[in-house]
Amino acid sequence: MRIAVYCQHVLGMGHLFRTLEIVAALDGHERLLVVGGPDVPAAVPGGVRLLRLPPLAMDADFRALTLEGPALEAAKATRQARLLDALADFAPDVFFVELYPFGRKAFEFELLPAIRAVRERGGKVVCGVRDILVEKKDQAAYETRVLDRLNRHFDAVCVHGDPALFPLSATFSRAGDIALPVAHAGYVAPPRATPKEAASARAALGVAEGKPLVVVSAGGGKVGSELPAAVLAACREHGQLAQAALRVFSGPFCDEDAFAALVRAAADLPDARVVRFTPDFPAVLAGCDLSVSLAGYNTVMGLLAAHCRALVMPFDQNREQRLRAERLAGLGLLGLIEPSQLSASLLAPRLAAALTASSPPPGRIDLDGAAKAAKFLVKIEGGGCLRRPGA
Repeated sequence: MRIAVYCQHVLGMGHLFRTLEIVAALDGHERLLVVGGPDVPAAVPGGVRLLRLPPLAMDADFRALTLEGPALEAAKATRQARLLDALADFAPDVFFVELYPFGRKAFEFELLPAIRAVRERGGKVVCGVRDILVEKKDQAAYETRVLDRLNRHFDAVCVHGDPALFPLSATFSRAGDIALPVAHAGYVAPPRATPKEAASARAALGVAEGKPLVVVSAGGGKVGSELPAAVLAACREHGQLAQAALRVFSGPFCDEDAFAALVRAAADLPDARVVRFTPDFPAVLAGCDLSVSLAGYNTVMGLLAAHCRALVMPFDQNREQRLRAERLAGLGLLGLIEPSQLSASLLAPRLAAALTASSPPPGRIDLDGAAKAAKFLVKIEGGGCLRRPGA
């Protein structure tokens, strides 16, 4: 099969890393990956044809694209032409589009022409969507528009989630009106690192044998740098924490001033280091004694796969991270930090308690979402599907 996959990440890295896992699971098929967001230091699976469109992103409030005026119009024209040319050359059997039409409305200028072109040549178009959708000011109008796009332009919907935790209907009330095959394929998580890989990751980070490792991360880094700053401050105030190996990953999009401030704060601790990114983050999580992070989809699934002690702080720009984190906290799989709890006096005892707590119980959440999404795409192209009306 020839499968084209489109991913437009606009703020963080979760959409891209989820897409990369699915593309990897499609090994054995011809694959074209189309990426339209800011450059991320992530490895593309071998054998994958890559098309990088001129990058476009959105501000932290999701109100506007990062370009405007003539520059934006030029970027749009170039992107649309390159995408159409690539799809015409590749002639995909399946075009897998991440999030749209549940999101990425600002990219309809290139997606609708691309989708129409694929279907006119006999290809199937599938939407991939995460478990929880962000709320809209006019939810009814939003759901009507999504249904119109889905039912007219798509052949199936693949939900990256476990319906036992969150069915699509939990945040999309008209899921029953989707007149297409719908499948919940499970959460997309990285493969769990082996003990040897975890030990190698600790050694690469310079962590002495037997020393507790606390890993702090802020996703892509465009938002959330206050969390690692607060953890560094809390560790300075607590003797046990100050002696731990503290490794901070700011995210590749963390601005220079915030990154420099984190580096200065780490210099006041005996064994703290700050870097922007590591490609071995799943192994780092598997080797850590405590992870402290934002609560993005990609990070949380990595935590569940690693089965490590974890504290997460939801980014409250919308409901998505909080809904998922609160449900997982209720299952005892991680702990919550509130933005109001970032003072050293409140955070230090939370960190110390979490560092010595028991490991989380085994979860029964489906984390095989990459492999199952790949199988679903093959079934769709072959004329078969998994249908869950109203899922």
